[in-house]
Amino acid sequence: MERDDCHSATRTHPFFHELKMTRAQRIRGIILGSVLFPLRVTLTALIFLMMWPLARLRSAGLSAEECSRPITGWRRWLLHPIIKFLSRSAFFCLGFMWTKVKGRCADLKEAPVLVVAPHSSFLDMLVLPQTELATVVSRSENTSLPVVGALLEFNQSVMVSRKDPESRRKAVAQLTERLTSGGYWPQMLMFPEGTTTNGSSLIKFKPGAFLAGVPVQPVLLRYPNKLDSVRWTYKGTSWVETLWHTASQFYTNSTVEFMPVYTPSEEEKKDPNLYADNVQKLMAKALGVPSTDYVMEGRVPVNKVGGLSLPIDSPARDTLSLLHQSGLEAHDVEAALVRMIDRCQSGAQGSKCSAEELASILGLTDAQTAGSICSFYSKDESVDLRQIYLSVSAVSGFVSFSTLLHTAFTLFDPESSSSLSAEQLSGLMGALLGFPQHRTADLYSQVSEEGQLTEENLLRVLTSHPTYQEVVKEYLQPEEEAGSQLANGKAVNNNGNTLNGHGSIHYKKFE
Repeated sequence: MERDDCHSATRTHPFFHELKMTRAQRIRGIILGSVLFPLRVTLTALIFLMMWPLARLRSAGLSAEECSRPITGWRRWLLHPIIKFLSRSAFFCLGFMWTKVKGRCADLKEAPVLVVAPHSSFLDMLVLPQTELATVVSRSENTSLPVVGALLEFNQSVMVSRKDPESRRKAVAQLTERLTSGGYWPQMLMFPEGTTTNGSSLIKFKPGAFLAGVPVQPVLLRYPNKLDSVRWTYKGTSWVETLWHTASQFYTNSTVEFMPVYTPSEEEKKDPNLYADNVQKLMAKALGVPSTDYVMEGRVPVNKVGGLSLPIDSPARDTLSLLHQSGLEAHDVEAALVRMIDRCQSGAQGSKCSAEELASILGLTDAQTAGSICSFYSKDESVDLRQIYLSVSAVSGFVSFSTLLHTAFTLFDPESSSSLSAEQLSGLMGALLGFPQHRTADLYSQVSEEGQLTEENLLRVLTSHPTYQEVVKEYLQPEEEAGSQLANGKAVNNNGNTLNGHGSIHYKKFE
């Protein structure tokens, strides 16, 4: 199955889900929810409270060394079936009265790991009782949660901190050790997408489940209901709404389908990313949805194209939208960009600035708006003006792309060497796109000649190479298509500026 290109992928946003309900469904939900929700949540909470001491009992009295090995003996044959029964009972109380199972769950020797997709919400854990409570991978922060932490300890889960690179390395080593233990460790279950989606497509699989090169069993998880209440994504329906709407139904259908075991080829064993991509395509085909290169990076949804990370929500377009809402017209934005580049090129104050300084540069009276713009580009209290200037200039159309690239090249070549290093190229592309770029090796190899990366070669590749040409067209130029208020498909505000389909604004180029 072919992957979506930049343009078609933009039309399918897997990280947004908003539950659409008719008036009758809302009224029905309120009536049923007022009775079913408190009853079901109370019963589920009681079941979890029952599991809490049993989960703690499994490791009670064991040393750290004993806990680092698979739990055996009475602690397994007695407690494991009880926790499995209570887990299934908890989902029964929430309205998942029965789960239709297709196919057969492979045993440990056939497939050491089960890969489940699509990942819809926290309610996907209903697949665990169908897999004999297979071991999972979870965030280390979850261990501090009441009940949940005890259940993760019972499960002997692999814990990983997304913020700590060392923790990720240890988790990979632990995962590989378990999957290649020859049956010593129990079967594992992983959600290779790594985050929840709306199910409209499968996003790029992370390579973790495929690093060991062992056979995997793909598992499809579906919720065939008239009301798609189970999904909880990056934007849209909140987890509280998901729980409310699901618990307010008489029942919720779910289907778990175990596909045939996938045995990797020698090439796939050597390349976990290839292995992951091929399994993703296989599962997407079975689901009847496209396989895409979407992924979450630093809690931001992006599309991977040519090694570049392209944010779905463009920081530059969001910035222009906020500036428009704050009353700035085209000439105000242009003047602000001039002040911005003057500061960057002067070298006196540097390119970093605080939200207060940014408000002054932009001519904003509301510091909160400037703070919001800073948050589009940085998690810190300061922001790099080069990112704002280059990305906003690209989508506003004030200057041509070649002129903008020349300015960018100059900003990231402070020694005027007429050549950029691989690190400087990453910084330049990150500033143009408004999002950090850590994997520009493919682009660097395309552009550099004999170790030299010149402005001329960079412009040539970005404007002629099919992949990067599409990136420039979709992400580094003013949008050509938007609303349909006018015959030519563009919606124009009272200032003569064009509003795009997301409600953000781009200005006409001023000569």
